[in-house]
Amino acid sequence: MKRIMTLFVAVAMLVAMSTVAFAADKIVVGTDTNFPPFEYKDPQTGEHTGFDVELWDAIAKEIGIEYELQPMDFNGIVPGLQTGQLDVGIAGMSIKPERAKVIDFSDGYYNSGLAILVLKDNNSVNKIEDLKGKVVSTKLGTTSADLVNERAGAKHVSLFPNNDAMFMELMSRGADAVVFDYPVITDFMRKAGKGQVKVVGPLYHGQAYGIGFPKGSELAPKVNAALKTLRENGTYRELYVKWFGTEPR
Repeated sequence: MKRIMTLFVAVAMLVAMSTVAFAADKIVVGTDTNFPPFEYKDPQTGEHTGFDVELWDAIAKEIGIEYELQPMDFNGIVPGLQTGQLDVGIAGMSIKPERAKVIDFSDGYYNSGLAILVLKDNNSVNKIEDLKGKVVSTKLGTTSADLVNERAGAKHVSLFPNNDAMFMELMSRGADAVVFDYPVITDFMRKAGKGQVKVVGPLYHGQAYGIGFPKGSELAPKVNAALKTLRENGTYRELYVKWFGTEPR
């Protein structure tokens, strides 16, 4: 009996030690390298910041977990979650049915839409149908690429792994238009492309952004609860107004 009790105590201690070791580990959070104002590298501090980055930090503090931010190309985030290399992905990811088949999503945390950006002197493009026979620049593996392929009838679709290259293609007149997420396009129009570009047409494909997890992750319900708390206590609103200059919608 004594030997059984000793064995039981030893097993309990091992379980406790492994639990502590697991809790001490930081989870890995994948995010896009360049998706302002959601995530980008601040040239002054060298740190990654943005709405997604600060929202996740508030979520992590609410849950009480430590994490390591892993900036990467957007199209590597879903595979990273599928293979378990990432525990979380927050990168302005639309909750698309095909993605939801392979990863889990949180509740939506941002309602977005896609817009068309052209050079200021371009008066021939005013809606998606006007892109027929033209060259369109967008980002690889995104809802924007889906929209262009489905509806634009473009002569050629240039797909890039990051925003800078996508916008540069337009600015150098290698593309007639950029189709991408409205907040990112308007951020470029106000800053780097100020006075040189304009947004045309309505918003397309309005979808919610969600935080991604490996299938069956126990973090998803905890993140949903944290999001609910942040909305109720005003933290979400503060971050939204800070990064977008408007009330949440």
